[in-house]
Amino acid sequence: MQFLATDIAKRFGHRIIFEKISFEIREGESLAIAGSNGSGKSTLAKICAGVLSPHKGTIEIILDGKKIPNEELFRHIGFVSPYLQLYDEFSPLEHITFFQRLRNIERTGTETDALLERVQLLHRKNDFVRTFSSGMKQRLKYVIALLHNPSILILDEPSANLDDEGTATVFEIMKEQSVRGILIVATNVLKEQEFCGQVVRLGKN
Repeated sequence: MQFLATDIAKRFGHRIIFEKISFEIREGESLAIAGSNGSGKSTLAKICAGVLSPHKGTIEIILDGKKIPNEELFRHIGFVSPYLQLYDEFSPLEHITFFQRLRNIERTGTETDALLERVQLLHRKNDFVRTFSSGMKQRLKYVIALLHNPSILILDEPSANLDDEGTATVFEIMKEQSVRGILIVATNVLKEQEFCGQVVRLGKN
């Protein structure tokens, strides 16, 4: 699998956030997006995840020599960001059921319990998310992102809102993904950048 970003540019109104961003990542490789505050790290991560469209340029994911159609990308990408919203009136188990149906995923209860246990949420799987702290919500986002064993994992501020135990779990996930698939991380945390073989640095405009 290849992840190709070619001549990516993004602007809001007349302000250019970044331009002429190109990189290539293959399976077993990883990339960090770094830069000063306001340089567009989160924006580029969202473009890579298909959440935003670039003003110019293309994102292509190649599998077995063929480009994956845009409408199929969600099957291959997992995305975690502190800005993604969860459903406050759903429990973790209800979130899992919803996203399994959305992605047509079949996982046993034992498998989903194992994911919840990994992020220390198994004992809260039937509680409303509105009762969760920001750190617990961040942990749940990892469960949702990993449900379909994505080939590409894109993380924006991976350890945001997490305590030491949660951060350690995320670092394990990052290490595993950088070996078995493709990892893209938007961060200025040097420890998080160390998981990545390439770095794209954005300059503030």
